[in-house]
Amino acid sequence: MHERLLLPLLACLAACTPGPDYVKPTVETTPAFKEAGDWKPAAAKEFSVDERWWQVLGDPQLDGLEERLAVDNQNLKLAEAQYRAARASLDSLRSGLYPNVSAGFAKTRADNATGSGFASSYSANASLAWEIDLWGRIRRGIDSGAAKLEASNADLAAARLSIQATLAQTYTQLRAIDLQLGLLGRTTAAYGRFLEMTRNRLKAGVASPLDVAQAETQLASAQAQEIDLANQRAQTEHALAVLIGKPPAALALPAQASLPTLPATPPLLPSTLLENRPDIIAAERRVAAANAQIGVASAAWFPVLDLGGTLGYRNASLAKLFDLPSRFWSFGPSLAMTLVDGGARSAAVDLAQAGFDQTVASYRQTVLTAFQEVEDNLAASRLLAQEAEAQGRALAAAKRARQIAEQQYLAGTISALNVVTAQAAELSTEVAAIGIASRRLQAAIQLHKNAAGRLPDSAGK
Repeated sequence: MHERLLLPLLACLAACTPGPDYVKPTVETTPAFKEAGDWKPAAAKEFSVDERWWQVLGDPQLDGLEERLAVDNQNLKLAEAQYRAARASLDSLRSGLYPNVSAGFAKTRADNATGSGFASSYSANASLAWEIDLWGRIRRGIDSGAAKLEASNADLAAARLSIQATLAQTYTQLRAIDLQLGLLGRTTAAYGRFLEMTRNRLKAGVASPLDVAQAETQLASAQAQEIDLANQRAQTEHALAVLIGKPPAALALPAQASLPTLPATPPLLPSTLLENRPDIIAAERRVAAANAQIGVASAAWFPVLDLGGTLGYRNASLAKLFDLPSRFWSFGPSLAMTLVDGGARSAAVDLAQAGFDQTVASYRQTVLTAFQEVEDNLAASRLLAQEAEAQGRALAAAKRARQIAEQQYLAGTISALNVVTAQAAELSTEVAAIGIASRRLQAAIQLHKNAAGRLPDSAGK
């Protein structure tokens, strides 16, 4: 009678799983982005992801670099290896649901108790060990491993997206430096001509040595800027080489006289669906993994039920080893439970709970950071466009001022200092205009990164 009641009781207990059931943490969101302005987000059903999102920049050389990055970037290979490790770890955890069967064969020699010398003994056996997951410890471990695998998959997608964006931004910086180098090349040539003219005027007695010194200072300063920019370009090109998995000496990009095309603001998802980003999915899956670990720690309070058995043969004669009289076997359950551990189990549960709380905080912070990133770049896209327009007017005015100063200097109505000041203002204004154009591209790249930053709908489930 008791045996009839035992099996249903064990089945009922096995259905119980330790630890809390997972509930996705809440996070504060808003229905729209604060910095959206007149821009309207795409509806979720209208949203599509272009895996080659960087092609909106319209630069074939960048396209080629992105293709090489996908093959040879070492950080991407690291993320792929971490994903494979997480998958193997989950397979290892799942193996705990099944019995472990082993076999062995042995020959031993021992001193004969009769003093007649040594005697040989042979044995062959197979043994079975199986932990019955009565309290769900193994299942909770599998839940944790599965969530970690999903997090690793999202990490891989996030790493790929981040590296792609870094490459696009670094490439854009390189092209901005090319424009600045071209500008400084033209500027130093113009400053050289002005210096020569000033020296000629000194010989003619219509300019002073101070005028020549000022022109020389202007030219040398521009040349120093050009050298510094050349150093920046070299380092930026080296960074591009490392991103595509090559040593710096293996990459040489010719200078270009234009920046990539500035794309329109991409149609982002509504802010309430921003959590489809891979980095946010990864953070949320780590919360689920940590929640399952609480169950694993809690299961230590319950006894462990093992089934074990051995079947084998033992005989002093190898020829008679597998005869029926040589056979032995054993089979039966064992129940073991820790009674006193000095608080180790309570500490393990507290540690798992603290780990869960950490992942919840990390998840919420990741969401907040994602919102900030989108808001920042929406604001940058809108305000930098206005700044570029104002800078364009400033540049036009600076060019007129320089032209007027040069004409007045030739007429002898102003000193060379006025010309030098006007030339410096024009150069500074034009360099700033290139910087603004580069920053607009950086913001656009970040927004497209967010637009492309989704996994398939099943990835986060």
